[in-house]
Amino acid sequence: MRVFAKLIALASAPLAVVVTVGVGVRALSDPLPPDTTYRPLPTMPFSQARKIDEAQKPAVMRRQADLLQQRYDLSDRPMSGVMMSGGMKQVQDGVRVKLPGDITWDKLAAMTPADIKAQGLLPEGFMPLPHVKQATGGQVFPNREIDEIHAQEMRDLRRFDVDFDLPDSLTPEFPPPIFLTTHPELGDVSRGQLLTIKNFYELMNGIITPVQMEGLRLLLTPFPQEEFNQTEDRKVADQSTGVACLDCHANFHTNAAFHLTPDVRPQADRFRLDTTSLRGLFNQQIHGSKRSLRSVEDFTQFEQRTAYFNGDHVSAMRKGANLPDRTNQVAMMAQMQNIVDFPPAPKLDPFGRLDPALATPRELAGERVFMGKGRCGECHIPQTAFMDNNMHDLKLERFYAVGKTVNDFVALPDGPIKTFTLRGIKDSPPYLHDGRLMTLADTVEFFNLVLGVKLNQQEKDDLVAYMLTL
Repeated sequence: MRVFAKLIALASAPLAVVVTVGVGVRALSDPLPPDTTYRPLPTMPFSQARKIDEAQKPAVMRRQADLLQQRYDLSDRPMSGVMMSGGMKQVQDGVRVKLPGDITWDKLAAMTPADIKAQGLLPEGFMPLPHVKQATGGQVFPNREIDEIHAQEMRDLRRFDVDFDLPDSLTPEFPPPIFLTTHPELGDVSRGQLLTIKNFYELMNGIITPVQMEGLRLLLTPFPQEEFNQTEDRKVADQSTGVACLDCHANFHTNAAFHLTPDVRPQADRFRLDTTSLRGLFNQQIHGSKRSLRSVEDFTQFEQRTAYFNGDHVSAMRKGANLPDRTNQVAMMAQMQNIVDFPPAPKLDPFGRLDPALATPRELAGERVFMGKGRCGECHIPQTAFMDNNMHDLKLERFYAVGKTVNDFVALPDGPIKTFTLRGIKDSPPYLHDGRLMTLADTVEFFNLVLGVKLNQQEKDDLVAYMLTL
């Protein structure tokens, strides 16, 4: 297994040389060098590192753009009259993953996983999506988040080495609405604004408790992070006060910001993580895509080492770790997160099933597919907010050759990943844990193939219509 890991590290492309050259020299030695687990210390002045990064940036972005164009149709094709919950953005339509050669979706679904693997026919868009700069990784924010935080706080979330890589039309509406379990009668309490450390008190005073208010303040307070800090080992031009929890989880939802999983090493193997929504956290029993943490409090506390510092507590201590007190701070942060609700779903009854008096025949047909032939309801259980609080392994590696390297990322089996909720799913593109699927229609084609359920086109369309009601 260790030899296999060395071969994987050697497979990195030229832009990863800074990270992997040491591994290459020692490929035949044992044990592996320390920087396969720990973040290496900087070896040059900040100005020199920045100059190298800025010189590489055009090639980095061009390579990622080429990859995305090869895999997807990224055009702006909204569904007519179908809006996200805040009413500010249309939901995107159609399958965007491109098929190889002259194959069709029906032909592909009729093949066995072994045949698809042998003939290399798995669509590239079904493969794990690399980080825009795998060799460095780290948090990357969409431009609308960067611009709004700068306007309100004069804090800079723009990296000099990379930019966000997906078009705005394929990301969630911004700023997303906020719904509270404690005040469902109020609807969206965001007033159309992004919650920040500058405006949270005015927006929330009189709606939440003092304990929740303190938790919210902490969730909006920036703390040093791996790429946004005050040392020479940062990826932002000026010394930074850091990143707030809700910079990624904008208004407790996702803004499509991404980073790399903190739970895998070496760097070339770490898969991309799309920021998850915090809506409905009160009903989740496990947290973290891989870590299976058992409480919101654990998740909140450990994110200071994981999302902030890639699971490297040594780097965290050097750059200024935030050590929230479990009783007086973490508990309050958790209490605030636990009152964030899903968006309204007026066609669902109290058990998460469609009300026949409100749903259309097509939506009801989609629910039957969801609960039956499509097998979606076996993990996304309506009665438990469309999740099962378990982790599952889809075994996608049945369809592709393990070890293929794309943009410095080595595609390995994902292993078990937790089931994410489907409540409010139309608000959360892109889909899957790494954002590799751009639309709901893409997710239907993906699971139709992976689960081998062989849906016809009408069943696929009905399933999309149903998911829009959730």
